[in-house]
Amino acid sequence: MRFLLSCLLFCSLSSAAVQPVRLECEARKNPLGIDSARPRLSWVLESAGKGQKQTAYHILVASRPELLLPGRADLWDTGEVASEETINIPYAGKPLQSSQRCLWQVQSRDQSGVWTKSAANAEWTMGLLDAGAWKAGWITSQGGALVPGPLPLFRKEFEVAKPLRRALLHVSGLGQHEVTFNGLAASDHQFAPAWSDYRKRVYYETLDVTSLLKLGRNAAGVVLGNGMYNVAGGRYAKFTASFGPPKLLLSLELEYADGSKQVVGSDASWKTAQGPITFSCIYGGEDYDARLEQSGWDRAGFDDSAWQSATGSEPPGGTLVAQFSPPVLVQKTHKTASVKETRPGVFVYDLGMNFAGRPRIRVRGAAGQKIRLTPGELLDEQSRPDQNATGSPVWFEYTLKGTGLETWTPKFAYTGFRYLQVDGVKPESVEGEFIYADAAATGQFESSSDLLNRIHALILQAIRSNLQNVLSDCPQREKLGWLEQVHLMGAGLAYNFDLRNVLPKIAADTRDAQLVNGMVPDIAPEYVVFTRGFRDSPEWGSTAVLAPWQAWTWYGDRRPVEQSFQTIQRYVDYLDRQSNRGILSYGLGDWYDIGPKFPGESQLTPKGITSTAIYYQDLIVASQAAALLGRKVEEQSLARRAAAVRAEFQRKFYDIAKQSFGTGSQTSNAMPLVLGLAPAGSMKALVGHIADDVRARGNHTSAGDIGYHYVLAALAAGGRSDVIYDMATATSAPSYASQLARGATSLTEAWDANPGASQNHFMLGHIEDWLYQWLAGIAPDPTALAWKRVILQPHPVGDLQSAGAAYDSPRGTIACHWTRTSKGVKIDVVLPPGVTGVLNQPDGKARAQLVSGAAHFAFSDFR
Repeated sequence: MRFLLSCLLFCSLSSAAVQPVRLECEARKNPLGIDSARPRLSWVLESAGKGQKQTAYHILVASRPELLLPGRADLWDTGEVASEETINIPYAGKPLQSSQRCLWQVQSRDQSGVWTKSAANAEWTMGLLDAGAWKAGWITSQGGALVPGPLPLFRKEFEVAKPLRRALLHVSGLGQHEVTFNGLAASDHQFAPAWSDYRKRVYYETLDVTSLLKLGRNAAGVVLGNGMYNVAGGRYAKFTASFGPPKLLLSLELEYADGSKQVVGSDASWKTAQGPITFSCIYGGEDYDARLEQSGWDRAGFDDSAWQSATGSEPPGGTLVAQFSPPVLVQKTHKTASVKETRPGVFVYDLGMNFAGRPRIRVRGAAGQKIRLTPGELLDEQSRPDQNATGSPVWFEYTLKGTGLETWTPKFAYTGFRYLQVDGVKPESVEGEFIYADAAATGQFESSSDLLNRIHALILQAIRSNLQNVLSDCPQREKLGWLEQVHLMGAGLAYNFDLRNVLPKIAADTRDAQLVNGMVPDIAPEYVVFTRGFRDSPEWGSTAVLAPWQAWTWYGDRRPVEQSFQTIQRYVDYLDRQSNRGILSYGLGDWYDIGPKFPGESQLTPKGITSTAIYYQDLIVASQAAALLGRKVEEQSLARRAAAVRAEFQRKFYDIAKQSFGTGSQTSNAMPLVLGLAPAGSMKALVGHIADDVRARGNHTSAGDIGYHYVLAALAAGGRSDVIYDMATATSAPSYASQLARGATSLTEAWDANPGASQNHFMLGHIEDWLYQWLAGIAPDPTALAWKRVILQPHPVGDLQSAGAAYDSPRGTIACHWTRTSKGVKIDVVLPPGVTGVLNQPDGKARAQLVSGAAHFAFSDFR
């Protein structure tokens, strides 16, 4: 396989000694805007030597490059520290200051006593560490809240009097900002800053804009968008609500070569005017009138005498926090695959894929002519974009200025779509910008089955589309952070994408969303208050407990657990108050399971099964979190509560004669088994019930959004990956293959790709975990932290001839690939330095102990 071969080739070309590479601060490369007093440092080791590991490290941190030497480092010199650890080493040097630049390097010592320095130095820059460090104030225009447009422009001219050493920008434009200096964009970030509950937390960005400034007169320009801060409606919107009118906080710090400093901050001296974006709604689309453009408005020398002075504004209320979650970027451009004139002068463009993003057009025409772009995931019977399942009306409209070839893309609105209907002027080209958060890809999976590979790609498309400033469930009608998918898809997400700064952001959102009574709503941030189970369902709110814990177990990040522990305690206490002797019986249950009625709330599985099982899991994790934090009394109390819930759950739901739970549905039997609620010795019977039910349904699941994760986990742990493989490759609905057969290019909301539901949902993508952990066989050892030790246990199954995966873990790349041969099974593995493991057969019997490096095995009886 290509990725495994590249891993093996890399190992063969690397030095035998361990070398630190990929230096990161707070899980980011050379980050700007770190507002932790003790930033954590991490690195990955590389070596071609077998069984190599780090035995000690030596970190240097300095304020200037020439001081980055032993004995001269002025911020921190650890000396030689005997340790194998390479992740989340907390800074413990001199106190750091706002906007301070910190350069660092690390040396690692291997088992032979050889020291090797990091291949390259790294750095980080501090953010603003307290409110007093902001030499700026919030400003706004004369517009009000709940107004969809026009959007305001802000500008300020300033002098750069001397040669610059560095220009550092700290900015928060609410709801979204685009900043330019001398007409050049300060970054390529989209929909920044990150979304939040703005009354509790407001994110700001830190950007290096040195290269955009010049000696003499300069100009700063800012366009503000509404985003989730001011959802005014006017077209389709999931809700209408506002935190206030758009407003801006900006501090530009100029550090001159002679050491002097100057700050240009937002205040009443800034000027403001209405811009050419006449309508903007994060849901409903955006309109732009190019005739209203003011040429040169964000450059020095522009005549702004007709502009108004900005108005000072009250802060939005939330604490200012440096944004740490990955920025949202334009990641790919989809070109037109085909175009059809559906009626005279109306054209429908097919961009080939369903994705989250926005259109980009090039067009010529007379001033005042309009072009309207109407998006859709599907086409109706008249070949028009169908918005019935995705919210209507949604469109983007551009009014030409008539100056030749004009290029336009919306700034502050996006949606999920594949098709675009064009009314008005026919453009010269139509493209689609695929936009999602810049969380690095960490996994690769391939198999000999083209169908499995296509299913994997189908799910990845949906994950990317929903990896935004929140982990949304669909990019068109919702855009909200529905929480159940975070923990149910947690492993599948983490195998594929770097969540080190995604999970802590979600944990912060849940902390901010928690009510005074301890309840955690189903969405976070809670921009709109729903009713019934759509606000309070334990399977959703439990992400407040489970996301911080995954950050610890998967990445070794203790901080989210520390920050969320009070939230965790308050939530399990809330659930206890809602229970009857520990049994919960409310919420949405196994959402979208396959019953006799149209999917929605659970049909086949009692809600008491799903909600109580999740509550039990919360108690177990809360007890483990208490133990981690050294809170012995809470640990023991939570463990006792969990034991009581387990006993009552078995009494109420377990049928001893049938050896089955609840209604006997797949979800009813899978959740108790996976979460430790089943009686000892019942695993074989429960797995048998689940497998028999799948077979009786023609190799189909009946589980929904909640239960399917546990059905897969129960079957895999019970040795029935053969059933999972048959489910995955079943061609009739409900199945992944049936979605592909209906032309889906992204995972759909409904198992049967029902056109009345969203065509871009990742909530049923749980098979990703099985592809990596069971089929390819890469799993973390639960007795070790953050991939320090691994269990490689591939499962050759069905008619597959080969399968494998590579996972770029926090400690380096782990790969496992198996191939059937005439003599049995050949397995190739790669482990990074410092990581050990065991190679098991599918039944769990150990076959080989593993150390770092590449290894090859051939078994005639691998079973």
